[in-house]
Amino acid sequence: MFVAVTLIWLVIQYVSRAAFGAGYDRTGHVVSAVLATVLTVPVVVLACRVLDRRPWAGLGLSPLRSGWWSFLIGTACYLLPAAVGLTAVVALGWVEITLETSLGELLLLVASLMVLVFLYEAFHEELVFRGYLHRNLATAYPQRLAVGGQAVLFTLWAVAIGAAPTVERVVIFLAVAAVLGLIRAITGDVWACIGFHVAFQTVQQLFAGGWADDAFVVTNPGTLEMIAFGIVPFALSLVALELFVDTETDWDEPEVVDGGSIE
Repeated sequence: MFVAVTLIWLVIQYVSRAAFGAGYDRTGHVVSAVLATVLTVPVVVLACRVLDRRPWAGLGLSPLRSGWWSFLIGTACYLLPAAVGLTAVVALGWVEITLETSLGELLLLVASLMVLVFLYEAFHEELVFRGYLHRNLATAYPQRLAVGGQAVLFTLWAVAIGAAPTVERVVIFLAVAAVLGLIRAITGDVWACIGFHVAFQTVQQLFAGGWADDAFVVTNPGTLEMIAFGIVPFALSLVALELFVDTETDWDEPEVVDGGSIE
């Protein structure tokens, strides 16, 4: 699975560069998002049925009719601490943010960016790493090792596809994967990880240009990204999770897979 998802992503990058060039292109972003989901999901389905002979439910991806609440919980676990971080850096005068577009256009940008993040990154990355790989690790090893194992694999994947070319980026990917793995282990539901991932990447990309272009003018964008939208929410995410989930996780035992979700 690790090799398959790495090859899929390298193919997507090749197609994007060949068709749309090396720089950012909105159409290329949309095409890549569709390809990421269309190519990855069938691979996971085949792996479950052919390689593992285990049910899809064991991945921890509950049906959307019940998973939407987990999704919202994961979203809140990022947005609440990120709001605290944003308020702090603005109040301290470290960052100034100016809105350069209308409120209506901003809402459209946010909604469309959330869809792209879901398709291009959050859904299939969480399905593979916090779903398939975490499930296989957690049914054979204690939860603490499963969390660490999937975090290492996620970071190696980022290095392999060129998303983590520096030590700083490697540390960031490892930290992100560790937090997402802990959320997966505590909730037992991949939708919570997807919600966290969507919120994290939507907020980050909203202020970084690209799809949102110049919707905001930000002074000290590095401080905004690293402190308000990075260190603070990741440090407080599990504290926020405790507001919504009251479960005991046995970190020294393998996971009992039943396909359940947050109640």
